[in-house]
Amino acid sequence: MYDIALLSAVATVGQFFISYTIRTFGALTFATIMTTRQLVSITISGLWFSHPLSSAQWLGAVIVFGSLYSKSFFRNSAPKPLPSVDLQSRNLGESIPLKEEA
Repeated sequence: MYDIALLSAVATVGQFFISYTIRTFGALTFATIMTTRQLVSITISGLWFSHPLSSAQWLGAVIVFGSLYSKSFFRNSAPKPLPSVDLQSRNLGESIPLKEEA
């Protein structure tokens, strides 16, 4: 029973970290983190347990990891311009009615 409670608690904390990462950094960053974890896991498994990858598996890994990392790289290399804000035309501190009363 202790093992089940511990596993549930750790899984819950993990879900909180997943939610925090997505809210703070975005889904692409989270996908990059998880894909990197999978890449490291596959590499360690191949080296530690002598699990060779076929040429088709290597090609698939290069396509998946390469496309994700290139998308992440190109997204960060071109910064988006900040929108201009005209502070004089805004009614700061005043409430604006959403609906006109008839």
